[in-house]
Amino acid sequence: MPKKERFGTIVSKKMQKTVVVLVEDKNRHKKYKKTIKISNKFMVHAEIDCNLGDTVKIIECRPYSKHKKWLLTEVLIPNEDATA
Repeated sequence: MPKKERFGTIVSKKMQKTVVVLVEDKNRHKKYKKTIKISNKFMVHAEIDCNLGDTVKIIECRPYSKHKKWLLTEVLIPNEDATA
C-alpha cells in the first residue's frame, strides 16, 4: 500500500524538529452539493530547514511520537517574507 502524501503550509515552528502543517482540502457535500473547505493540522517531523508560511510536501511514516506520524520530504514554495 502506498504511503499517503499531503501538501500544506507551515503554521507553527515552535518545537525542535517538529512543525505543524495546515492541509486544506475542498469537498462537495453529498446532499446539498455545496463546496466545503476542510482543514486539518498535522504534526510533522522536520529534519529539513523550513520557515513559517512555506508550502511543503509531507508523507505518512512510522510514528515518531504520540502525535507525529508524518515526515517533511521537501519545501515546494518558500515564503519570501520569512527569508527577508
